[in-house]
Amino acid sequence: MKNKSISLTSAITPIIILVILLSYNIMVFGDNSLNGSNQFILLIGGFIAAIFGFKNKVSYKIMINKIAENIQSVTGAILILLFVGALAGTWLISGIIPAMIYYGLKILNPTLFLPACIILCAIISLATGSSWTTSATVGIALIGIGKALGLPAGMIAGSVISGAYFGDKLSPLSDTTNLAPAMAGGDLFSHIRYMTLTTVPSIIITLIVFFILGFIQKSAGNSDTEPLMFAIKEKFNINLLLFIVPTTVIVLIIKKSPPLIALLTGTLLGGVFAIIFQENLILEISNSNKLTFENSYKTIINSMTISTQVNTSNDLLNELFISGGMSGMLNTIWLIICALVFGGIMDAIGALDKISQSLLNWAKSTFQLFASTVASCLTINLTASDQYLSIVIPGKMFNKAYKKRNLKSENLSRTLEDSGTVTSVLIPWNTCGAYQSGVLGVNVLDYFIYAIFNWVSPFMTLLFAYFNIKIKYIINSK
Repeated sequence: MKNKSISLTSAITPIIILVILLSYNIMVFGDNSLNGSNQFILLIGGFIAAIFGFKNKVSYKIMINKIAENIQSVTGAILILLFVGALAGTWLISGIIPAMIYYGLKILNPTLFLPACIILCAIISLATGSSWTTSATVGIALIGIGKALGLPAGMIAGSVISGAYFGDKLSPLSDTTNLAPAMAGGDLFSHIRYMTLTTVPSIIITLIVFFILGFIQKSAGNSDTEPLMFAIKEKFNINLLLFIVPTTVIVLIIKKSPPLIALLTGTLLGGVFAIIFQENLILEISNSNKLTFENSYKTIINSMTISTQVNTSNDLLNELFISGGMSGMLNTIWLIICALVFGGIMDAIGALDKISQSLLNWAKSTFQLFASTVASCLTINLTASDQYLSIVIPGKMFNKAYKKRNLKSENLSRTLEDSGTVTSVLIPWNTCGAYQSGVLGVNVLDYFIYAIFNWVSPFMTLLFAYFNIKIKYIINSK
């Protein structure tokens, strides 16, 4: 059988149907849609794409082989996600993450409260890899402190969200930071290094604006973080030696060690530091009276693999000091696999080639290609109402278009994060916007203008593209 060339209408129809189905699914399941229903809808989307493939005489075997190729291409990313979960677990029980939070709380100053909120939330989000967790814990506390100082709730929420999403974007523990290079076909740490080019200027602009707002706004009272700091020291042995572990991982990353080696080193060192510095915590978690090799081993392995929670005297910290371990990453891995099924079939039937060619025909310049990527991410955030899907679908759709333009994968993965990850929180009906609004108790419309980092980021990536600043090209050696 000779494959027929697919039409543009047939190529985009599965995507339109997928977006409609995902939008309805998220409306029904809300935040819980990530627990499996979105994954199933992606498989349904793949089935719909396969129908168009059969119509154009594309064989079942070709589709399955393309899916297998796609999944094989993200083997490294899936392993990294598992190690990220393991690292988060040992960094929690060793006191590394609590130490980052403890010293982060110390920077709060009533005079510079708003920029301090950004810095604190950035530190915590970098340490935990989660903007949601940061907002739901320290973010709530900062809203209360800021209100006591007489600051507008929308302004405080904007600073919290800006800092939280900055840390989320650059943290190797973040699922979206792992998802973007996986969809673009790149490397995690190369993606993070390249993303700093647009992310750092965006956060600098944000800090400058909030420094100005901080001096304009009148405040009164004290930002009392003593209860939080006391609860941390009550449970953990906090000292600066704990920073040896993250420093070691950073050095390995700078020296361009393979990501798996850097993460494995950090995970194992976290386990060792837990035994050295957190003996009482290990005894508490293992429900033992004496520290032995067996209960230490069991506690550390459990922290790497399954959910671990450390209870303190502060309810806010109890929500923060929880790690899902490797098992906590399975939903993201599941999402990636199902997305690759959809993307693989779309690739096999020639849909991605057709869409890419149409986009390239329209995008006469590199800037237009970047602009069409940004527009696609924003559209999916508005319609499908989910930040993960705003990375997954454009990532698979634009992958080949960037390669044809001789652009490295980092260009695509950075654009996906600059326009997909951060803008989701600016849309009231998006899962991120609904979540942040509900948790912080501030309407999206109230914090929208103050979430400066989130709406500056897509403009920054377009600015870099327009002026061809630090755009990475594939160098063909002949």
